[in-house]
Amino acid sequence: MGEKYPRPRHYPNESYWCKTIKTMSIRISPDANRPSATIEIPLENALPDYDLHQLEQPTPRDVDAVLVSQGFRDLVDDARGILMDLLAHPPFQADSPENANLDFTHSAPLPLELTQLTGAICPGDDESYRPGLWIVLQDPHAKPGTPLPPMAQERITAIVHEIVKSLQLA
Repeated sequence: MGEKYPRPRHYPNESYWCKTIKTMSIRISPDANRPSATIEIPLENALPDYDLHQLEQPTPRDVDAVLVSQGFRDLVDDARGILMDLLAHPPFQADSPENANLDFTHSAPLPLELTQLTGAICPGDDESYRPGLWIVLQDPHAKPGTPLPPMAQERITAIVHEIVKSLQLA
């Protein structure tokens, strides 16, 4: 008799494993009537390099003190530098049609531009608040009044993951 729950064919070894990765509550919201998206990245972990230790605060006013600290301003400056580099040189996306046509002249306009990067007060768990990054990106070449195309949304997702990884926010 066969196994009640047969081992999947793509796992040829006797045992296989599953890894759960902690996720962040990053919000990426494409605008319905504009070729832009807003991104909210709450800071989940302490960032000792930026002197940001106590992130969870009881009131939005307490988060304001974190947002004006030198450490948070340094974090925003570093995020801006990384973001501008990622906008100029987007992360590789396997299915992107731009990968088929290499442009060694760098004459093509940037597909996305930074509209806003600032601090944010993000709601946390149990009526607490934490600081975060607020980013707005737009496609300056898209037709006004239209949403971002799916490929631009995927590019934004890849960029956000690179920012989180580069700044060790997760």
